[in-house]
Amino acid sequence: MIRCVNSHGKRARRAILLLAVFPLASPAGKLIAQQPATPAVQLPDAPSASVLSGTVTDTDEATISGAQITLQETVSKAIRTTQSDGTGAFSFFGLPPGKYLVKIAAPGFASWKVEDIIVRAGENFVLPPILLGVESITSTVDAITMEDLAEQQISAEVKQRILGVLPNFYVSYVSNAAPLTRKQKFKLALKVTVDPVTFLTTGVTAGIEQWQGDFSGYGQGFSGYAKRYVATYGDRVASTFFGAALLPSLLHQDPRYFYRGKGHVVTRALYAVSTVVICKGDNGRWQPNYSNVFGNLAAGAISSLYYPGSEKHDAQVTVDNILIGVGTGAIGTLFQEFLLKHVTHGAPSAQPSHP
Repeated sequence: MIRCVNSHGKRARRAILLLAVFPLASPAGKLIAQQPATPAVQLPDAPSASVLSGTVTDTDEATISGAQITLQETVSKAIRTTQSDGTGAFSFFGLPPGKYLVKIAAPGFASWKVEDIIVRAGENFVLPPILLGVESITSTVDAITMEDLAEQQISAEVKQRILGVLPNFYVSYVSNAAPLTRKQKFKLALKVTVDPVTFLTTGVTAGIEQWQGDFSGYGQGFSGYAKRYVATYGDRVASTFFGAALLPSLLHQDPRYFYRGKGHVVTRALYAVSTVVICKGDNGRWQPNYSNVFGNLAAGAISSLYYPGSEKHDAQVTVDNILIGVGTGAIGTLFQEFLLKHVTHGAPSAQPSHP
């Protein structure tokens, strides 16, 4: 993930090393999820028709065939039914835009249902993973909303820590995770910025800057260290809230990195690097990652208010630092794809399905 590159070239270059050790300390612009498993379908005779699909599995992620799926339109109460195929997959084609309720039942398993699913015109909506529990444990599951599903998923994400210490909150190991609400995006950003490890690593960074004589306008001694600490923390707060909360909320984009986990090494590497410049929208579609780009610019502009006058830079240096940030972000996503899952405590043990 790219964190805002601050107003000094030295810090931008040092970000390459920091990302390798602590890539998610300030998660502005954590990027895209995998493409939906089912390609978008556009019906020639109904250009506004949509598709809703999903996959039914048990709690061990074994697929369930023959499950009965009922789809009900909330307003008209119109009902459609289908069954999951041999791979547990199902689809409803030619849906008019609207709000829906999905119910799933299979012999020997507890029923499952989710309400308030909003399907937009021409959209290919892929439901988050559907895990059916055995009937002997629970006879039914109360209807839950997509917001409830997202809350369950981010509750698991905030327990993810590299080596059991460093926050790894902005990585989803669920390929079709439910989109986050505005409230949840700000909640996740706040969780990162007030994490004790964030305060600790900010102190380490400020100490290194003082030892190297960076931002000499701040001076030395405790006063100089305190100013560097506040400036460094300000960078992290600004980049996190602009790039991972405010702009993603306004632009309907998901700030998380979605782990791929399977496939050819080159394919996975290209996917990881591409997440620096494109991201998953709340509608499940790929799009340019405006949140990251403009989040970095906004955080950089704010940093000019508190850095020493002699350390402020012109537009060319700003562009150079953002390009460096893109490079460091690519390194961070490569680490996420190939290394960090194996050393992240709290990450699910099961591998995700291939997108």
